[in-house]
Amino acid sequence: MSLPSPKVDAYFARLKRWHAEMERLRALLLDLPLTETLKWGEPCYTAQGKNVVLIHGFNDYCALLFMKGALLADPDAILIQQTENVQSARQIRFTALDQIVAQDQTLRAFVLQAIDIEKSGAKVEMTKSRDLTFPEEFIARLESHADLRAAFEALTPGRQRGYNLYFSGAKQSKTRAERVEKSIANILQGKGLDD
Repeated sequence: MSLPSPKVDAYFARLKRWHAEMERLRALLLDLPLTETLKWGEPCYTAQGKNVVLIHGFNDYCALLFMKGALLADPDAILIQQTENVQSARQIRFTALDQIVAQDQTLRAFVLQAIDIEKSGAKVEMTKSRDLTFPEEFIARLESHADLRAAFEALTPGRQRGYNLYFSGAKQSKTRAERVEKSIANILQGKGLDD
């Protein structure tokens, strides 16, 4: 059983939406061998200093987010991948308190499994940036600009993925080309999309 964090107490004191649901999730997590803290502005629960699960709320639902959810056994397909670009984390979403109450044992089992995965040191195999498919407008610029290629390859994989998502997100070739051109200066400076 964990002790409540004063920072998380303050978070719940300000909470306007999903209060009863998130308090129930918190009680469940505090009853397990986890440490409660606040990370990314959300209640986060750790084991041996490693992030295991967090509680977060959105307009339409609140959720438990398992950091290495992709490694969890999920025979009933309860876990949700937020977007196609999320590689590791998985959610269980709730829109009512009774959903949480009805799944109490299932949620406990998922959390205990997540703790065991974290303690084992298992890692989610991430897609490498070189495995990504870049739009032809960007590939053409890389082929004609050696410094750009070198600078892009020196970026962290996350920054490379960010640019790829940004470039690929445009439907028209003209817009993709404009996005590439606008990003060249930042790439050459070693900056990510949001730096």
